[in-house]
Amino acid sequence: MTTVQRRDLGRIYDAAVAAVKPEPLIAAALAGRIPGGESLPAKISQARRIFVIAAGKAAIPMAREIVTRCGFRIGGAIAAALQSKDADNIPGVTIFAGGHPLPDAGSIRAAEAAMDLARQAEQGDLLIVALSGGASAIMARPAHGITLDDKVAITNALMRAGASIRELNQVRKHLSSIKGGRLLAGTGEAEVLTLILSDVIGNDLATIGSGPTVADPSTYSDAVSILKRHRVWGRAPESVRSLLERGGAGELPETVKPGDPRLARSAALIIGDNSTAVAAAAREAALLGYAVRRWTDGFSQEAEIAARKSIDEIKQMTPGNCLIAGGEPLVNLRGQGRGGRAQHCALAIAVELERHGLGGIAALVAGTDGIDGPTDAAGAFVDSTTIARADRAAINPQASLQNNDSYTFFATIGDLLITGPSGTNAADLLIALAGDDRN
Repeated sequence: MTTVQRRDLGRIYDAAVAAVKPEPLIAAALAGRIPGGESLPAKISQARRIFVIAAGKAAIPMAREIVTRCGFRIGGAIAAALQSKDADNIPGVTIFAGGHPLPDAGSIRAAEAAMDLARQAEQGDLLIVALSGGASAIMARPAHGITLDDKVAITNALMRAGASIRELNQVRKHLSSIKGGRLLAGTGEAEVLTLILSDVIGNDLATIGSGPTVADPSTYSDAVSILKRHRVWGRAPESVRSLLERGGAGELPETVKPGDPRLARSAALIIGDNSTAVAAAAREAALLGYAVRRWTDGFSQEAEIAARKSIDEIKQMTPGNCLIAGGEPLVNLRGQGRGGRAQHCALAIAVELERHGLGGIAALVAGTDGIDGPTDAAGAFVDSTTIARADRAAINPQASLQNNDSYTFFATIGDLLITGPSGTNAADLLIALAGDDRN
């Protein structure tokens, strides 16, 4: 990989992340400049009081922007974030630090505070719920009879089994007292506005943050089917199986379903998503002089399959091309190593570049949140020399894939991208550049 290629990959990635920074997107939404949200300024100006619940990796900047712009009418505000620092103190906003990708005691405190705040919102008030990636874990409140350990066990088992985010959140909703529209149900007669920075490909409102303020078409029976399909049912805690079976038998109230009259006072708006990041990446690549190719089908699947399919796209590249894809690869956890879906996918691409003898290609796979899995890396760089350099460093790529240890692999050869948390989250990016020395 040339110095220019690494520099350009970084610039393209940075442009994508900048495009999904929450502050300008929130400002545009509140001013009515987001398509579909033209009526928001009037809704905000007519509200007697405004309450704010922000949850997810972008919760703190989203809450800060809303409170700053809505001023003295703020009746209360909380932000449930991945972490907080002294610098994140916001007058009038209570900040909670919740766990991710697995919920913790802080996640429960955040959810309980959110439910308490929602109950204060009355007719004539407006509750603004700002959601971003990670909200499902960072703000979690187990259903009655389910412990935090129960929920963590199920979440962890499904993640290790390779469940999709949609499947994972369908189960989470039915083990929760806040998800699946239940936060909306706790607001009395207040209007609810949900502003969403989406990390879910396709922007399914019921999946983003497990849909605390929107309709949920899934059922308890669907949750049971997901656990059985991924062979988790037999290992699930008895309390979980009991709750889901009782729910499936109609003994427990379901999540809020389409057509529920309470949905008439709830509106949701996507203010930014993965396509926003991809479009910005494409613009930056063009400004740098590359002919941009977009890969729109195939990145959001099992990471090693996505890597193999990416090679079909890379083979069509000519010198001066830039290939860009957005999505969310999946990883089946087989080992005990460290890594994330972006690093795992990058390593699988490196293996494929070597196998196909493709030279002159430099690529970056990285998450827009700056946090790939439980690591301090956003992702990793690869090129046609990655595997040879790993061989010289005595680190085996196939063993690293099998042990889900992509972080150690890339740390050893110095190809991690470490940016620190970006304060946003719009899923992942693949950026590939074709140089002049292709085989």
